[in-house]
Amino acid sequence: MITNFVEWFQTTFAMGGKAWVIEIFVVIFLTMLLVAAIRITYKTLYPKLEKTKAVWDEMFLQSVYKPLEYLVWLLGLSVAVDVINVVQKHGALSSFLIPTRKLGVVFFLAWTLIRLVNLAEEHYIEKSYKKVDRTTANAIAKITKTSIIITAVLVSLQSIGISISGVIAFGGLSGAAIAFAAKDLLANFFGGLIIYLDRPFAVGDWIRSPDRSIEGTVEYIGWRLCRIRTFDKRPLYVPNSLFTTISIENPSRMLNRRIYTNIGIRYQDATKMKNILDDIELMLKNHTEIDTNQMLMVNLVKFAPSSLEFMIYCFTRTTDWAKFQAVQQDVFLKIIDIITQHGAECAFPSTTMYIPDAVKVQQENMPVQIEEIE
Repeated sequence: MITNFVEWFQTTFAMGGKAWVIEIFVVIFLTMLLVAAIRITYKTLYPKLEKTKAVWDEMFLQSVYKPLEYLVWLLGLSVAVDVINVVQKHGALSSFLIPTRKLGVVFFLAWTLIRLVNLAEEHYIEKSYKKVDRTTANAIAKITKTSIIITAVLVSLQSIGISISGVIAFGGLSGAAIAFAAKDLLANFFGGLIIYLDRPFAVGDWIRSPDRSIEGTVEYIGWRLCRIRTFDKRPLYVPNSLFTTISIENPSRMLNRRIYTNIGIRYQDATKMKNILDDIELMLKNHTEIDTNQMLMVNLVKFAPSSLEFMIYCFTRTTDWAKFQAVQQDVFLKIIDIITQHGAECAFPSTTMYIPDAVKVQQENMPVQIEEIE
């Protein structure tokens, strides 16, 4: 079609000899005008589309703008080369230009769709007012872009005369060898797929493993590995296949945080124990940060060697670690106040020695004789 256009152009303007140079100049000039028109249209329409409530129109315009410029340049330059081909009778150029144009169109469509997917993912994650699942958004975007790339490659091969069925057959014969050579890579790929399907954790979650020394905040979930930022701010890169063989805790999804501790008071305060326990239980039930819908227990649990120990077991409303520490501190301080108000004291490890009445203790002011040992 472009060759026919070139021949029509030459016939209409009756150019011969070295006039093909002018033809090339006209083609490039028209190409530059078309590119300039595309830029002006984009700069005029995009601000107007941003003011509308719809987002897909501006995303489509933004995604198609840059690839369309390159496509126009490719087609314009190919027309200029085709002018040379018609005038100079170069058959080799003809066989080269046709597949180049086809590949350019396929590349334009694939590039446009990939840019559109990236913009949609960015809008969904960053511009949405709702709580979004970044892991799911990233997974869908990666799968979509992979499908676009594979389709573009297959269409490109078909357009340049390579049979897709032959490629598929070759892939079937060599698939076993490739799978064996890249078994670790495939294991990590399917491990990432399992993470996306089961979603034991997402980006931003705090996770830890009782089986391995893994603990931190998830920053990135890829097809081969996950990046975890430990609490000392070091990055930890974990292959996805490892998550299929270990246990993972996700404290970020806990409903409450637990306060669980044992406190001991002296044996001489045993008669005050019941009143202390009743007041502590009442304090916990009236505390605004304690979830009374969860289990709440205050019980004497142990006759220890130097103390009577009672247990505090309850749950806070917050799951934030820093706020939990403040709530737990407030509870502990109030428990100390209650114990003090009842005239009791917290016990500490001590030993009581009983001395029979027959044994007399030497007075403190009695001189003590010290002998020097040589």
